[in-house]
Amino acid sequence: MAQPALTTVRARTLFTPLDAGGRADTVTRRLAKAIRLGLLLDGERLPAESQLAGQLGVSTVTLREALATLRTMGLVETRRGRGGGSFVRAPSEHPADRLERPLRLLSLHELRDIGDHRAAIAGAAARLAAERALASDVAALREYAERLRGAAALTDRRRADARLHIEIAATAQSPRLTREEMDLWSEIGDLVWLPEQDVASVCGDHDQLIDAIEARAPERARQIAERHVAVQTSRLLDLRLSLHQP
Repeated sequence: MAQPALTTVRARTLFTPLDAGGRADTVTRRLAKAIRLGLLLDGERLPAESQLAGQLGVSTVTLREALATLRTMGLVETRRGRGGGSFVRAPSEHPADRLERPLRLLSLHELRDIGDHRAAIAGAAARLAAERALASDVAALREYAERLRGAAALTDRRRADARLHIEIAATAQSPRLTREEMDLWSEIGDLVWLPEQDVASVCGDHDQLIDAIEARAPERARQIAERHVAVQTSRLLDLRLSLHQP
């Protein structure tokens, strides 16, 4: 039987109470973000409505309205009967040409700025993770890294990549860094794998990064994380230059 999703530090980051007067569309955006980033996995069951509403600090009526919207978006499926509940559905694949349109809207300066921000957050998270990670954290990171190796679809690779970087921030025991990673991947994550990256190369970077975290080598971990983001940013800049202006 499927278990409720996210019962760890990641849940405390994701399911923190909303601001007073939380609206259904705010709940929808938060849960949709988590699903698209791979924090809530395909087939995972959400906590019971009363429990989830309490965690988010909203009424069950507000939560049900948000879940109804997520169902129309194809991101949640509700099953009745024994073992029922609300279950996550992974988003469908986006055609490459559809992803190029938002890239055209970003200037080279904006892409560089986002890349600098990503590098700063990823580097700080990696450094702190190397100082604070437990053996169980390292084992979990290796499990998430393997998900990328086994992902066949492009959208699954992007979600696995995002999940690993967010998990590193969570391993750093920093809710603020975790939220920053989530926000950045929400902003740019669809574009990171456009054009498609070499999976073996990305996985190699991830393995080196996790090795540095396990070895408690903070500076090496920071450098690997920053270099990894810099390579991705450079690829996006090259692609942006190759696109004709609209």
